[in-house]
Amino acid sequence: QVQLVESGGGLVQPGGSLRLSCAASGSIFALYGMAWYRQAPGKQRDLVAIITRSGLTHYADSVKDRFTISKDNANNTAYLQMNSLKPEDTAVYYCCTYRSSPTYWGQGTQVTVSS
Repeated sequence: QVQLVESGGGLVQPGGSLRLSCAASGSIFALYGMAWYRQAPGKQRDLVAIITRSGLTHYADSVKDRFTISKDNANNTAYLQMNSLKPEDTAVYYCCTYRSSPTYWGQGTQVTVSS
């Protein structure tokens, strides 16, 4: 059973930055890509970014050029660097393992962008 634990969320002003972390149990990056999703109140959970096992990345149009997904294979941790944050980025952010679809999920971390 894969366990994922997100951290790094919080309250930030518009234009600010946050870095989310997703710590995985065990060396799973050889088996799975990783992804970040987010879910705002009353809305569906949407894909934010994917990083494949080989390191290729894909971003939702709404975050392209502002967010960066990465992973540290040695520390079994994935990251989401979020810059130029906007109020519409407010959501619970979830990391997950990913092949052709999400498999294992973390518990989520709240990101609130507000002045």
